Amino acid sequence: MPSDDELLDNPAYAALSGPDAPFAQRSGRALRYRPDVAPFMALPPDAMPADWRDAAALIGPGGGAGLVHDGAPLPDGWTAIRGLRVVQMAGENTAGAEDDEATPLGLADVPDVLALVEATNPGPFLPCTIELGGYLGIRRDGELIAMAGERMHLPGWTEVSAVCTSPEHRGQGLASRLTSAVVAGIRRRSARPFLHALPSNAGAIRLYETLGFRLRRELTITVAAPAE
Repeated sequence: MPSDDELLDNPAYAALSGPDAPFAQRSGRALRYRPDVAPFMALPPDAMPADWRDAAALIGPGGGAGLVHDGAPLPDGWTAIRGLRVVQMAGENTAGAEDDEATPLGLADVPDVLALVEATNPGPFLPCTIELGGYLGIRRDGELIAMAGERMHLPGWTEVSAVCTSPEHRGQGLASRLTSAVVAGIRRRSARPFLHALPSNAGAIRLYETLGFRLRRELTITVAAPAE
């Protein structure tokens, strides 16, 4: 069984080769989420040239996907489109709290979810991302004004993701409440929460720290494309 550090250092691989396998596409040891679910691919920690060739076959000409990569040059036949530094935060000491106003979001809510994502840009959210489950929202007068949910599921860990609040409703503590409610759901399954944030988003990092998350490490997400 991989250690917690090994799981969290390569979260997409741990998820796609584990609990999120129903959402995976595979070629050899290369894995990716279904393109309508999440824009991530993953390779094992000891990736060999054959694994990168399998990943190229999986992505296909003209495609691209994000993966955790240390910033070293990519193998021949691959192009780095862009790189993104993120901080990873672990919340093994946060319990979360239920919230009576938070309601589950499902497929019927996708149009409203996508509209909120477009207005707030919390990170990639695709038409079927919600199938990963655990998404909660708060509505006022029928309008979805805030949400948070779960994305990657690793053995023993679950990622909190898509935390966002519409601009006109910020400053009311909705992000904190929804994050805490999502954490409570993760804890009910005896799992531990983790999440990612931009290093520049000091406000979000402070909020997560008040909920009990700790800074674990920085990761580089590289969006890579195989040669056509």
